[in-house]
Amino acid sequence: MVSAAEQLAKNLNFGALVKATELKHRIYFTLAALVIYRFCTYVPLPGIDPVILENIFTQLQRETGGGILNMFNMFSGGALQRMSIIALNIMPYISSSIIMTLLGSMSPSLAQLKKEGEAGRKKLNQYTRMGTVLLTGLQGYALAVGLEGFGGAGGQSAVIDPGLFFRVSTVITLIGGTMFLMWLGEQITARGIGNGISLIIMAGIVSQLPVALANTLGLNLDPMLVFALIMLAIGLIYLIVWVERAQRRLIVQYPKRQMGNRMQQSDSSHLPIKLNAAGVIPPIFASSLLFMPATIASFSGQGGPEWLTYISAYLGQGQPLYIAFYVSLIVFFAFFYTGIVFNPDDTADNLKQFGGFLPGIRPGEKTARYLEYVLTRLTVIGATYLSFVCVIPELLIAKLAVPFYLGGTSLLIVVNVTMDTVAQIHSHLMAHQYEGLIKKARLRGRR
Repeated sequence: MVSAAEQLAKNLNFGALVKATELKHRIYFTLAALVIYRFCTYVPLPGIDPVILENIFTQLQRETGGGILNMFNMFSGGALQRMSIIALNIMPYISSSIIMTLLGSMSPSLAQLKKEGEAGRKKLNQYTRMGTVLLTGLQGYALAVGLEGFGGAGGQSAVIDPGLFFRVSTVITLIGGTMFLMWLGEQITARGIGNGISLIIMAGIVSQLPVALANTLGLNLDPMLVFALIMLAIGLIYLIVWVERAQRRLIVQYPKRQMGNRMQQSDSSHLPIKLNAAGVIPPIFASSLLFMPATIASFSGQGGPEWLTYISAYLGQGQPLYIAFYVSLIVFFAFFYTGIVFNPDDTADNLKQFGGFLPGIRPGEKTARYLEYVLTRLTVIGATYLSFVCVIPELLIAKLAVPFYLGGTSLLIVVNVTMDTVAQIHSHLMAHQYEGLIKKARLRGRR
């Protein structure tokens, strides 16, 4: 006798996808939204000379080594290089989310809003949007001032008519572009296949891969070096998939319970804890925090303050200060975000409420401390894995001058978002299959 789960597993194919009308509409909506996003990356800011801008960007790549500037340009899908209306991409929104998350763990009033359900969530989203506007305005103004002060090879500025009007129009345009991307990501999450913000970031990264591969092949590298880079990329992908699917399963037992006139037998289940519970969030958060000072330093020009020149020199890709900050932020956010998504005290209380317990561990406080102990050990491994995957390409570029354009952060985001998207599609297909089984059962019952 074939079980319902086995039947559903067999039907998760393209034939089931064709019949799932709602899922197809969600996929079409997501693709259309990503096409609109890509179109926005080609809409330039008003008052910019594209020829001089290209010369300035090439000069900045030469002076900064191109590392961190190329990384930010890849995150924006090339919008930064073209100085489009979404040059800052979705990073201000992510930075605002970081700040709100930090404040939520320190402010009792914000922590109380999280427990108020839908109303509290809407209030927190409103605060996050307000923070996004503020951060975009600050970064947009710094970007406008940097464009005015930095000249191309001939000393000409990329700004056609510098002044207050250009700065104000640039700030307003960038705020509108970032808010539009934030709204577009929310629409993809609600009406598409989910993970709207992550899909926008991944679309920007994937769009730059052909250019990166073409640049790599155009360097006439040693075939053995190219083969080694391909093997390294495949190895990193395998490591990412293996770690992201790895879990520590804790056995949870439930005692016998009286259900009416029947005695329900004791049962056992598993409490899965991912090896990397924070997912792709720590590298994204770390990159977004490094984005603000590095952008100002890159566009400061030769006449900028001395401290900006210092930041530009020591925050370059592969520099010890850059790697130290990067690793520290990844480790911090790995522990911080893991503590948010998995609360040992709440989990222990829920187990105690439903009569579950871990074998050999007392319910309540003892269970919470054991879960915290297990979670800390797993997070150490997860943070080490994230740091390794994100830093190894930086070291290859800095120490061996290897043109490893696809950085560890980009690779991590692409693989994780792809896995999450496939999981979302599978869940929609399973829901469609369940609906079909229910309809068939109702028809048979009527007969």
